[in-house]
Amino acid sequence: MGSKYLKVTSKINKFRKAIEIDGDKSISIRWLLLASQSIGVSKAKNLLRSEDVLSAIACLKKLGIKIIVSNNKCTVYGRGINGFKFKKNIVLDAGNSGTVGRLILPLLIRSPYKIKIIGDKSLSKRDFLRVIEPLQEIGVNFFPKGKGKLPISILGSNYLRPINYIEKRGSAQCKTSIMLASLNTPGEMKIYAKRSRNHTELMFNYLKMPITVKKKDKIDFIKTSRPKKLNLFNIDIPGDISSGAFFIALTLLSKNSQLILKNINLNPSRLGILKILNKMGASIKLKNVKSKKGEKCGDIIVKSNDKLKAINCPSSLNSSAIDEFLIIFLIAAKSKGISYFKDLSELNKKESPRLKLGSKILNMIGVKTKVTNDSIKIYGNPNINLNKEYEIKNYLKDHRIMAMCTIAALTLGGKWKIYSPESINTSFPSFLKILKNDFKVKFK
Repeated sequence: MGSKYLKVTSKINKFRKAIEIDGDKSISIRWLLLASQSIGVSKAKNLLRSEDVLSAIACLKKLGIKIIVSNNKCTVYGRGINGFKFKKNIVLDAGNSGTVGRLILPLLIRSPYKIKIIGDKSLSKRDFLRVIEPLQEIGVNFFPKGKGKLPISILGSNYLRPINYIEKRGSAQCKTSIMLASLNTPGEMKIYAKRSRNHTELMFNYLKMPITVKKKDKIDFIKTSRPKKLNLFNIDIPGDISSGAFFIALTLLSKNSQLILKNINLNPSRLGILKILNKMGASIKLKNVKSKKGEKCGDIIVKSNDKLKAINCPSSLNSSAIDEFLIIFLIAAKSKGISYFKDLSELNKKESPRLKLGSKILNMIGVKTKVTNDSIKIYGNPNINLNKEYEIKNYLKDHRIMAMCTIAALTLGGKWKIYSPESINTSFPSFLKILKNDFKVKFK
C-alpha cells in the first residue's frame, strides 16, 4: 500500500454478505512459539500473515527454527524445548508487537548469551516491567538493570526456580509469559490471574502438558510444570473476532444490511464485544458452533440496527473486549443515550493512548465525551450524518484507530483522509482488500 493516505468520500451501499477473515492473531503467535518448542513438523492453515506474526516468524528464524510459509499454510520444524540455536550478539526485532516482545522472553530464559530485544518506536514506549519483574524472580537477568522498556537484553540462567505469581491487570500476555517460562523451569509454577483470554491454557491442555486451572469468582488459579517434551501441533486457525469487530460495526451502522462472518474464533474469553453490543440492542447470533483443538469457533450473524441504545458497561467485560473498545465507542456514538465505560486505563497502554485518541476522534465528528485517565462518557447521537472534511493524522499509526476511522467514514458520511493506511498491516492486512472485493467499496 503505497499511498500517503486513504480517501473515503461516500457511504457504503446496503449489503447482504458472507465473508471469511484473517486468522486469529493471538492464536497465530502462540502456535508459532509452541510449535518451535515441539519435536517434529507442525503445520497451520490460515495463519495470520500480519506484520506482528511475521515479526514472530523472523525472531524464531534467528533462533535457528526452520519455518516455511506458502499460500495459506505455515510449517514449523520444531527443535524441542530449549532447542534454539543460541549464538552471541543475537538481536530480535519484535516490531510493533507487544505479544511477540513479551512472549519471546520466557523462551530465552536458558540462553547462555545475552539476547537483545528491540521494537519499533511505538513498542519501545510500552511497559515491559510487567513481564521482566516476574522473570527476574524466576532467576533471569536483564540489562540495563531496572529498565522497563525496549531495547533490553536478556541473559538466561541454569539456576531457575518456580514462583507464585499474582497477575492483577487481566493481561493474558503476563500470564502466558509465566506459563511459557514453566517449559524450562523445574518445579511447579503457580499463577493467580485476573481472568483474561485463555488461548495458552487451551493449547497447554490440548498438548497434554502438566496444567490445572481452577476458577473462582473472577480469578483463575493455574498450576503448570515442565513437560518432558512437546509433541507436534497441527492447527486450522479460525478468524480473529477482533478483526471481525470492524465488519460487525459496519453492519450495525449501515442500513438494511446483513453479514455472516464465517469460522470465527468464539473463545468465551473473547466474546465481550458481542455481550456488550447485545446489551445495546444489537441482534447478533452465533451459528454452527463447534470445538477445534480446544477452541470454540463458528459463524456470527449480524443485522443492521438503527435503534441501538446506550450502555453502562460492566467493567467485568473489559478484559474480554479490550481490543474492541475503539469500535464499541464508535457504535456508542450513534446510540441513543449516554454510554459509560470505566476501569479502562489499560487502553492507554496499547499501541497508542486509545482512550484519549478515541475520545478526540469522537469530538472531531461532533460527539460530546467526558474522558478521564480510565473512563469515558459518550453522549450518543443516533442522527449523526457527517458532511464535512476530516483528516486523521498523528495517531501513532495505530492499526485499530485506522480501521475505526474507515468504518466511521463508510457509515457516518463526510469526506475523510486517513493517513498511514499501511498501519492496518500490523493485525489485519486484508482489511481494505475485503472492503474493495466483497463490499465493492471504492477508495480514492
